[in-house]
Amino acid sequence: MQTVQLQAILTITAMLLIPAGFGGAGFMLLREAGVRARRRTRLSPAGPGDRPSPGQSSAVLTGVIDGVRHVGDRIAIQDPARLTALRSRLMQAGFFSRESVTLYLGIRVTAMVIATGATLLTLPWAASHAGGFGATALAGLFAVAAILGPEQVIKRRITARERQYREGFPDLLDLLTASVEAGLSLDAAVSRITGELVRRYPHLAEHLKLLTLELRAGRARREVWTRLADRLGIEEAKAFATMLRQSEEMGTSLGDTLKVFSDEMRNKRMMRAEEKALALPAKLTVPLILFIFPCLLGVLILPAIVKVQRALGKG
Repeated sequence: MQTVQLQAILTITAMLLIPAGFGGAGFMLLREAGVRARRRTRLSPAGPGDRPSPGQSSAVLTGVIDGVRHVGDRIAIQDPARLTALRSRLMQAGFFSRESVTLYLGIRVTAMVIATGATLLTLPWAASHAGGFGATALAGLFAVAAILGPEQVIKRRITARERQYREGFPDLLDLLTASVEAGLSLDAAVSRITGELVRRYPHLAEHLKLLTLELRAGRARREVWTRLADRLGIEEAKAFATMLRQSEEMGTSLGDTLKVFSDEMRNKRMMRAEEKALALPAKLTVPLILFIFPCLLGVLILPAIVKVQRALGKG
């Protein structure tokens, strides 16, 4: 079989499979959206003459989200062992909803489906003589974005929040120390300082609000602080939870323990700032060589070159 015939067969097959795949996916999503819309209409108390609400007008979008969630439920059922670790990572990234795991898994599958469809669209270009490496690189880019994209988003959110947690934890300990020394209990002090941290460290304040709700629900203090340390994912919070557990077991003064630990955390923050300041000259070396040094050489050498050219021209 000649190469031209093979390219024609691949092109025809791709042109047939692409509409079939997108048509089937669209039909399933529209069918799911229609079922959801009919169920919502049947269960709503509105009369036949009432106008549809904004929620009913976005039935298609709701159906798509429900379809993604349904796919995530199927994957979660197949591999329930990963759910605990994945739920912990999503909570560190700031997703506290119970449906966040299923939505994340559904989004990953949806991204793979979209990447597969986009790769199929590049088949005619790859089969032509003008394609070649460009079509292969584009298909690889789609695959990498689908496989690593959702995970990288979660990692970036976790990294940004951990930076805020490390910056705000010494301030949290200072406020706790001041409140406990003023006569408040540890639980009351947490409720008091949560409102103070909302403006500066909003994500850390969210975790403190959740900790307060768990304390009001009747959980043990050591368990609540351990869960907070797991949600924050930083070593300072884990050390603080261990310190509280040991202080409770040994019966030591909570105010003195908080004061010592607060001083230690403040010194660690100062050491991190000094480390970044000392690393700055080394980080500036590459931009200095690539951008500033050539400009400086141009400013110093160009006048001499112009003078030499003029002298040679006169001579």
